[in-house]
Amino acid sequence: MPHVIVKLWPGKSEEQKKRLAAAITKDVMDILRYGEESVSVAMEEVGPKDWLEKVYKPDIQNKRDSLYQRPGYDESDL
Repeated sequence: MPHVIVKLWPGKSEEQKKRLAAAITKDVMDILRYGEESVSVAMEEVGPKDWLEKVYKPDIQNKRDSLYQRPGYDESDL
């Protein structure tokens, strides 16, 4: 606890994903005061063709009340 899931398009290197996971872990530790042993970070690659149905609609459009950072577009832009 906590577990952070980052959904992103394929194409980022393993090094980039590791750096992002380390930065997220550090921020969770600093801001929420959890130890590193309590933090987990996962990366889920979702292709552009699947993004609308697998990410945007279920995780963004249908959960707007739980978003703390919203994308700079809405479904009419897709």
